[in-house]
Amino acid sequence: MSNATILIADDDEDIRLALNLLLSAQGYQIIEAANAKEIIIESNRQQPDLVLLDMNFSRDTTSGQEGLAILEQLQPLNIPVILMTAWGSIELAVQGLQKGASDFIEKPWNKLKLLNSIKQQLKFSRVKEQNQGYRQLLAPENKKTWVCKSPSMQAIETLIEQIAPTDANILILGENGTGKSLLAERIHQLSSRQHAPLITVNMAAIPENLFESELFGHQKGAFTDAKQNRVGRFQLADKGTLFFDEIGSLPLTLQPKLLRVLETGQYEILGSSQTQVADVRLISATNADLNQLVSEQAFRQDLLYRLNTLVITIPPLRERLEDIEALATSFITKFSVKYRKNALTISACALSKLNQHNWPGNIREFSHMIERAVLLTAGDEITAQQLLLESTESKNDTVILQPLEQAEKQLIEKAMAVSGGQVVEAAKLLDISRNALYRRLEKFAIQHAE
Repeated sequence: MSNATILIADDDEDIRLALNLLLSAQGYQIIEAANAKEIIIESNRQQPDLVLLDMNFSRDTTSGQEGLAILEQLQPLNIPVILMTAWGSIELAVQGLQKGASDFIEKPWNKLKLLNSIKQQLKFSRVKEQNQGYRQLLAPENKKTWVCKSPSMQAIETLIEQIAPTDANILILGENGTGKSLLAERIHQLSSRQHAPLITVNMAAIPENLFESELFGHQKGAFTDAKQNRVGRFQLADKGTLFFDEIGSLPLTLQPKLLRVLETGQYEILGSSQTQVADVRLISATNADLNQLVSEQAFRQDLLYRLNTLVITIPPLRERLEDIEALATSFITKFSVKYRKNALTISACALSKLNQHNWPGNIREFSHMIERAVLLTAGDEITAQQLLLESTESKNDTVILQPLEQAEKQLIEKAMAVSGGQVVEAAKLLDISRNALYRRLEKFAIQHAE
């Protein structure tokens, strides 16, 4: 694990420098973050193997509460975190460990103790990851979210069982929310690369000026803001699967850069003259009509040919109603466990309502609706009333003429409601980038969780 990536999160530049020098000499790859926002962004973007997290930032200098708050935000990423503070106390250490920290050290640190702690936590994390992967391979419940009762989905299942073991590039088509990313995961699980990483890239969320850095990585000093080395997605997915979501949103100016690596299998890390070889299986997905984009000269035909060796089109939920009951059961089980509810059932009337709904948001809308119903259900059975479908349908039936800006605001509010306040999910429903939605949320002063 000497080549593991460690995120040093401290607002003191001298502390970051000292730790960088110490850990780099041990062979670790280093990322730095100076505030809470940078910590969350870099942790999500680069998925470090371990985080060294200072307990006190700009909000205060002694309580450690800001560090604990950041720790809570890091927990869903399952990254081991070692807490650091110059104001150590037993009480603070206990709080940190209770909230999921792996270890706790005081400043000034003992070098040997710090290095041993890092080594131990990385080793434990690797063993935990291997055991988790083994349990997932054995557990039959791991396949419950992939539902294929309908004839159209059974046909897709038969097809992917044939093509998944190959390394052929696959293009997944379908409306927003139909489960394209879930299908990509299913293909990866059935492939010969299942024990290597599946790396997802949202092509709509990458700024044009960072495209090469995101995909191919960069070395420190490669450009003005390159303050540290960065591992690209092709390298992260080495010997595994690379999933390009929303490939249709890739700007025409960037398409040749992607085409080159797909044609030759070669690329260079920014700032390096050494050619790297990409060993990945490529899966792409889009809700756009790529043939239409080609005819409009908005998408390169030669790039399309590289992506669509095999094409799978996922039907919208309204065309696979045979899957409704199985999906409902799966999501009810999932959210009952999440919210510590007793085992719930769903009434026949509620199932009838689900089958009558048009599902413009497809599986994504279905999942959020069941989650909300589980939260609203006080008894043992979800009824039609808890689905809140009537109010949704009445709003969909009539289009009211109104100023365009007002209509845009209402549409964004509806997407945020359907997605449960999740900005990324709402952006997918609206078919815009996350940054574009953030700008509109700010413009209309719409509250959101992220």
